[in-house]
Amino acid sequence: MDNTVFIYSILNAMKTYLDLIPLVETSASVGLIVCKTPAGFPSPAQDLAVNRIDIGEILVKNPSSTFYLCVKGHSMKEAGIDDGDHLIVDRSLTAKHNSIVIAEIDGDVTVKRLHKKNGVIRLKAANLTYPDIVPVPGQEWMIWGVVTHVIKDML
Repeated sequence: MDNTVFIYSILNAMKTYLDLIPLVETSASVGLIVCKTPAGFPSPAQDLAVNRIDIGEILVKNPSSTFYLCVKGHSMKEAGIDDGDHLIVDRSLTAKHNSIVIAEIDGDVTVKRLHKKNGVIRLKAANLTYPDIVPVPGQEWMIWGVVTHVIKDML
């Protein structure tokens, strides 16, 4: 896999910026603490067993079609997607009703919840101050990928 990383930045109609970055194959492992947590008195720390897990195996099921995005905007805050969050997006998955998707509409990209009802498709924001997007006949649009994970910086 080519290690060249590109960034594709656009501004959509909902004022949400997305930076699309393809994932490079990497192995990032972190410590997984495995222990029995007592309900009574605290247990000494030496009882903890530490194993290693590969974060990539957990977050990325289809490496060649998985991308990392950084969100700028507030249109999905009630779905737990906030400004500055990172999304893992899989382009090989088929979007279903209520999937959170990356959609391209008239050349602009947005993150929204896919809503299908009575043959009508809506791209719904998870913030009442943003309107739904209803693609109309003749309008160019497509589902670009399905969001599989949200990564938050807790610091």
